[in-house]
Amino acid sequence: MTDQQDTTTPNPPQTPVAPEVRPGRSLRWSWVWLVPLLALVVALSLLASVWVRNGPVITITFPEAAGIEAGQTKLRYRNVVVGVVKTVRVDRDREHVQVDVQLDREGSNYITQEEAKFWIVSPRVSMAGVSGLDTLLSGVYLSVDAPVTLPKGEVATHFIGLLNPPEVLSGQVGSRYHLVASSLGSLAVGSQVYYRRIEVGRVVNYEMAPDGRAVNLQIFIDAPYDRFVTADTRFWNDSGIDVSLSPSGVDIRTSGLSAILSGGITFAQADESSSFEGQVDVTPAAPGATYQLFDNRTLALAEPDGEPVPVEFRFVDSVRGLSVGAEIDYHGLSIGKVVDIDLELDQKQQQFYSRVRGQIFPHRFGQAYLDLVTVNNGATGNALLQPLIEHGLRAQLRSASLLTGQQYVALDVFAKEVGKNISIPGDPDNRDAYVIPTVPGDFAKLQNQISSIMTKLDALPIAEIGQDIQGSLNNLNKLMQGLDKQLVPQTGKVLDAARRSLDQVGAVFSPGAPVMGSLQDTLKAFESAARGLQILADSLQAQPNQLLRGPPPDRLH
Repeated sequence: MTDQQDTTTPNPPQTPVAPEVRPGRSLRWSWVWLVPLLALVVALSLLASVWVRNGPVITITFPEAAGIEAGQTKLRYRNVVVGVVKTVRVDRDREHVQVDVQLDREGSNYITQEEAKFWIVSPRVSMAGVSGLDTLLSGVYLSVDAPVTLPKGEVATHFIGLLNPPEVLSGQVGSRYHLVASSLGSLAVGSQVYYRRIEVGRVVNYEMAPDGRAVNLQIFIDAPYDRFVTADTRFWNDSGIDVSLSPSGVDIRTSGLSAILSGGITFAQADESSSFEGQVDVTPAAPGATYQLFDNRTLALAEPDGEPVPVEFRFVDSVRGLSVGAEIDYHGLSIGKVVDIDLELDQKQQQFYSRVRGQIFPHRFGQAYLDLVTVNNGATGNALLQPLIEHGLRAQLRSASLLTGQQYVALDVFAKEVGKNISIPGDPDNRDAYVIPTVPGDFAKLQNQISSIMTKLDALPIAEIGQDIQGSLNNLNKLMQGLDKQLVPQTGKVLDAARRSLDQVGAVFSPGAPVMGSLQDTLKAFESAARGLQILADSLQAQPNQLLRGPPPDRLH
């Protein structure tokens, strides 16, 4: 095979074929290209519309995302959709939820302000009412309250969501005021404020006072009703039913149903009180003014008490029935109240006493207080009490009700106490207020009298008296037995003799007895003599001279 291949003559080289050059076709338009061009235009327009319509993305932090869904939950401003939730995720601290919201470009510059407030709208049922019922059909949504003025600061994209809707929305015209109350009572955020039974505002916030002794409330009064809040305005808690008993009858004041259920506050002017004697200030109060919130209408419209004077009483007798808040009375007029009751030990006398502290409001005396201050050269407070104590002013515990056993502190002038040495138990230097001397109360006096009577009864020889009485009863029993044996038979005999005597008397005076016949004849003789005397008297009356001349002669016919 190899030798044969080597002996084969090689083929001659071939000439290359020249390429045929043909002219290319000219570019021609086809309608097929119209479809992608239109798709491109539509895509660009959609991108442009999205870019024009969409605004920035903001992030809102909530404690939880109940009912919020990405792509479904809307953001509304005054019930107008202004955005949609884009994503929902758990925060890094694992305690909060981050909600990203895609805003619409239109109006987004108002929403992206630091003053904007966001909250979740869902069905809520509370004592203040029912809200969010529209979410039963539309589902949970986010709501925003933004300032109505043009933004001046930088754009904000991170916000802290609210747990509850704000009570005052941006753009609402009105004024805020501060109230100080001893307790919150049935009030809550959203409780209504009334003026002449018209709803004019609401409670927007409350918090405990720094010292823990009061509650500070914030209320918002809508315009134009806020102009009725003046320096003389009085506020009181109008929640529930107020019942008062007076000599004229029972006075019942009721609030509206919403106020009874969720609490309410009412305000009025000072001149609505019959005791107000000044001139009403009609100038509207400045926003943010502070007022006291009274417990009821009577206290609110009462004449101002002025600055209280602290006093102290030290009672040796029992204070059972006396409680904090009990009245301090003077001649039937409530001039103060008890604020504290303590039990302390008198080291010198080695006995316990009750230390009662109270407050007296001198202005409740009215013009009498002013006259007293004038007489004492302007002395007030303790300087005014000392002259009264020298003239016999003392404190005494008295019973307010025999049924409940309640007691109160009565101030009165005791003439017998004038000039006596004042004895105050305990350390006189250990006091927080001016000490007013005390005298035993009526109940204590009654107890002392009963104790004295019982002591005298104990001193009586009850056993000896009982023995003497028993001996006297025995003697009386013996006497009665002797009378029964001796006197009763004799008495029977005497009665039989008396009966026989009466029978004899009856026989003598019977109709057929001789005595009765003689008595009848005698009576007839007396009757005939009386008739003769009557004839003589008639004759003498007709002719009185018969006594001198005798009877006239008979006439002859």
